[in-house]
Amino acid sequence: MAQTPQQRRANEAYAKSEAAKRGKPVSDIKKKQKVDKAPISPIWVYVLIFAICGGLVVEVMRIILRYFS
Repeated sequence: MAQTPQQRRANEAYAKSEAAKRGKPVSDIKKKQKVDKAPISPIWVYVLIFAICGGLVVEVMRIILRYFS
């Protein structure tokens, strides 16, 4: 089966990038990869912390008020 021009260009670009990697240490190759982002945004982290700590504060206050009354 013959390659289309688009497939040929993609194959050439891939071959060129692979040829550039040859002979280099793995650490140099991995540096060029993208850094993974956190799976959850900082806003949602703050919301979760607020919900957990807020619930904890309310529970402690309830225990303290029940103790004194």
